[in-house]
Amino acid sequence: MLAMPSMTHANELNLRLESTLQEIPMWEIQVELDCPGGDLITLFGREPLLPGIILNRKECFVGMISRQKFFEHMSRPYSFGLFSRRPIENIYNFLQSDLFILSGELPIIEATQKALQRSFHLVYEPIIVATQSGKYGLVDFHQLLLAYSQIYAFTLAHLQLVEEQSQIAKAGFQDLQHNYTRLVQNEKMAALGQLVAGIAHEINNPINFIAGNLVHAIDYTQNLLELISLYQQKYPTPGKKIKTKSSEIELDYVTSDFPNLLASMKLGCDRIEQIVQSLRNFSRLDEAEKKMVDIHEGIDSTLLILRSRLQEKINGKRITIIKEYGNIPAIECYAGLLNQVFMNILANAIDALEEFIIKSQELNTLNSELLTNPEIRIRTELIDNEQVNICIRDNGVGIPENIQKHLFDPFFTTKPVGKGTGLGLSISYQIIVEKHGGQLQCLSTVGKGTEFIIKIPVELPIF
Repeated sequence: MLAMPSMTHANELNLRLESTLQEIPMWEIQVELDCPGGDLITLFGREPLLPGIILNRKECFVGMISRQKFFEHMSRPYSFGLFSRRPIENIYNFLQSDLFILSGELPIIEATQKALQRSFHLVYEPIIVATQSGKYGLVDFHQLLLAYSQIYAFTLAHLQLVEEQSQIAKAGFQDLQHNYTRLVQNEKMAALGQLVAGIAHEINNPINFIAGNLVHAIDYTQNLLELISLYQQKYPTPGKKIKTKSSEIELDYVTSDFPNLLASMKLGCDRIEQIVQSLRNFSRLDEAEKKMVDIHEGIDSTLLILRSRLQEKINGKRITIIKEYGNIPAIECYAGLLNQVFMNILANAIDALEEFIIKSQELNTLNSELLTNPEIRIRTELIDNEQVNICIRDNGVGIPENIQKHLFDPFFTTKPVGKGTGLGLSISYQIIVEKHGGQLQCLSTVGKGTEFIIKIPVELPIF
């Protein structure tokens, strides 16, 4: 057994853009599979920050068991008595843990991206690192995020220095910008991962519990109501007390309304489950690779995320969404990235309409039709069975020509400081053009509105 007595905090390391996993502190506590399960409790108790333990068979690597999964299962009824005195191999086989192994030579930026692409219920599990010497160690996911944050801060500071001093060649500056956009994209994925994991844990579990019990409650209620009906048939003239009580509680009304009440509760549970599923469809954390998806489902999930903004009235006006969906088959794409494009474009359209309504109300010079009917129109169509067009149009004030030329430039924004970074459309352009081999265009006329046209192939090209 090999234990590290102390760990260096990731913020205390001197990391660089090219830093690799092997530069992050690793845990190397190892246990043989034939040891009793109680030994794991002792080891985890001795090291409160220990994320997991490496498992060996005759000093050869077999797998890993994490602190979270171990205590999650040992806290269940009978698990302690069942596994504490038996070999660790029993609980390891029962858990059937998925191994996530990365090379120690992998850059921290790439390692963070791969770790965030895991299924949401595995995203906080420790990472197994294979070193050059053939040994294995564990990196805590939070240590990886701290190291990633240090690199992020270094990149941002270096980028600002380069912009201020203008002492770097154009090609190198573009590479640095591209690296920064990747970091920002990873940061958004991390935020989405936390959102989905929190919702799944805090909402989905209790809702499933309520929905599961509602099925039995409806069944029990039906049985009790049938029993009351039989009593009324058998004893049509009940005693005075029963008559009084039946009148007090309005028995006839309760009998007819109680099933409706339970049905409405079930409808509410179903609605919450749909909302949670829409959030998961939007983030697509468990679908990082390309696959066949329904883009209408992605657009609808994005609109659900933005629902609170769409329902909010601005000076008494509410933005209307008009869908003109065509008959489009499932397309091959990177679903999570494509949903990010929908989010950027739709959020920008809402921002533009809100600003337009507020300013025009103040100046009182807005065309009456635009003022009373702010809208976003979403149209999809299939072209020659090979290409999908997605058009998102608003009837706002439009974009001047001199600004249209710079829309997809990194860091270009017309929004006030603190409200926009100028990366949304730049990242969207990279996703559509570089990742999907498609096109992203903006057509706008001042006073008539703006339209973004996304063109992507039904099947991803081989780059």
